[in-house]
Amino acid sequence: MTIASNPTPMFDKPVALAPSRHRAALEWVMRYNFVFIFLFAVVVATFLSDDFLTFGNIANLFQQGAIVGIVAIGMTFVILTANIDLSVGSLCAFGGILVAVLLQQQVSGWLAVPATLLVGVAIGTLMGSLTVFGKVPSFIITLAGLVSLRGATFLASDGAPIGGLPASFTGFGSSMIDILPSAGIAFPVLGLIFILITVIAWLVLRYTVFGEYVVATGGNLEAARLSGVPVRAVTIAVFAICGGLAAFAGLLMTSRLHVGQPTAAQGLELDAIAAVVLGGTSLFGGRGSVVGTAVAVMLLQVLRNIFNLLGLGSFYQMAITGVIIVLAILLNRLIDHYAGRT
Repeated sequence: MTIASNPTPMFDKPVALAPSRHRAALEWVMRYNFVFIFLFAVVVATFLSDDFLTFGNIANLFQQGAIVGIVAIGMTFVILTANIDLSVGSLCAFGGILVAVLLQQQVSGWLAVPATLLVGVAIGTLMGSLTVFGKVPSFIITLAGLVSLRGATFLASDGAPIGGLPASFTGFGSSMIDILPSAGIAFPVLGLIFILITVIAWLVLRYTVFGEYVVATGGNLEAARLSGVPVRAVTIAVFAICGGLAAFAGLLMTSRLHVGQPTAAQGLELDAIAAVVLGGTSLFGGRGSVVGTAVAVMLLQVLRNIFNLLGLGSFYQMAITGVIIVLAILLNRLIDHYAGRT
């Protein structure tokens, strides 16, 4: 009797595919871990409070998370290129003070708002240009920007809040849009702006050449350059986007608070980085999603809601946020290592 020397295909196929399927499933679970954490946090919050899943509370969470969310979307673009912007908190405060000063000087809101946005874009462009042409790490450049912009904010406001702003401007930040007027259901304008910016950013990264360039620049700078990607222009552009969104968030904050506050947005860069990393964007660039960032922003809001329900103070919340950043970075590194990217 002759025995075949090769195994039959029916035994080969399962052995070859089972590990890859298991590996792919495990990698998928690890990559989208923040979604499972978010759902778990929602369940916990619902258990702690019967009012958590009400429409009013959900709308309030979007309103509270809108400012950090808008800044985090801009930060996502920067981190995707393997850079970082530590100046967003100070730039946010500066934008809020700048628009308040302009409005106080009787400048029309139709001019004050675009001027503030342009200044934010210009500052972001400057940060990116210094990083690219000065060949200085973005960490150092934006750290200097963090200090300088905060100082400029205090100088512009004399260290005091700026009030007396037009009602047409201050009413916008806290306004609501009736979604179902018959049922009395309304949604905050700030929350809708956050959602709109997230959708636009997702479309840009997913379906435009610029989005491909951003990911390619962060994935492998030298390979992208040799492939014809204008890596310098792309890097400067993402800093400009981040600066513009930070200034925009600042003027929205001033509108909501009804006053320009020079001490506003302190530590905002920490929240933005936490949301970006927790949302699955790698600090080493080349991989990430603005949708993940948006979900992570809401996760942080839910966690803060839970902290408040548990009676934890702001200092504990800051400490836990720092721990979250470290754990998210370690988890992303584990995912990269498991997927063979490191």
